[in-house]
Amino acid sequence: MAIKTAKPTTPGRRHYQVVDYSILSNVKPLKSLTRPQHNRAGRNAFGRITMRHRGGGERQLYRLVEFGQTHMGQTGRIETLEYDPNRTSFICRVVFQNGSRAYMLAPQGIKTGDTIEINEKVAIKPGNRMKLMHIPVGTEIHNIEVMPGQRGKLARSAGSYAILMANEGKYTHLKMPSGEIRKVFNQGFASIGQTSNNEHRAVKMGKAGRVRHKGVRPTVRGKVMNPRDHPYGGGEGKTTRGTKRPKDKWGNITGGHKTRNKKKWSRSFIISRRPPGTHGTKK
Repeated sequence: MAIKTAKPTTPGRRHYQVVDYSILSNVKPLKSLTRPQHNRAGRNAFGRITMRHRGGGERQLYRLVEFGQTHMGQTGRIETLEYDPNRTSFICRVVFQNGSRAYMLAPQGIKTGDTIEINEKVAIKPGNRMKLMHIPVGTEIHNIEVMPGQRGKLARSAGSYAILMANEGKYTHLKMPSGEIRKVFNQGFASIGQTSNNEHRAVKMGKAGRVRHKGVRPTVRGKVMNPRDHPYGGGEGKTTRGTKRPKDKWGNITGGHKTRNKKKWSRSFIISRRPPGTHGTKK
């Protein structure tokens, strides 16, 4: 995967940097595997804004991606590699032996014409999906089930993967992309390899318009607001924060405040938390 840059003919193109999409198939998404998607603009079921700075953007069709193992025991052939506006990784359209088709997360290095298998135990090959208990130690995996039969939940974003550390009893120990080590049930399934589009983090929007196309509205800094609108507001010129600890718009402390629920059911599955300062990176 390569990064594509542009000549600095305009201010917006000067810092423009995007993934080279030439490896993708030049096809439209399969109509039977798409659904219309209504833009809720950051609002919940009651119509109240729960996520600020959302709205607008290009219209999108939702691709029905298969995260589980509906086609158990079958071999599939990669028909197309496609872009999905709803996720950072690429997806691939797979046609199986019985003629059915499905969208799946595309692993890094896969190309059209390759085959994948889904079964309890298959060859260690990118894209193949199998039970965790049969995967060798040290293998990179993605789209991992937390509970057996629940479909893949972990390591699904662009370029992410977990490393299988050990199989112990009915559990498998995984090193997550954040550096956290946790255990999951080894009867669950996972896909071999890392997800595609690992250059996603190197993308530079170049101009505000590209951000608006993604449905992100402008964000105003707290320090330039009025005192009634933000704890950082007010003052003449460039002033300091004025509060002992960083706070959000409503005065809640944000810096260094742990948000994970101590009574969460999955707490017992975490062997060691992620190192401080990693914030979800693979380093």
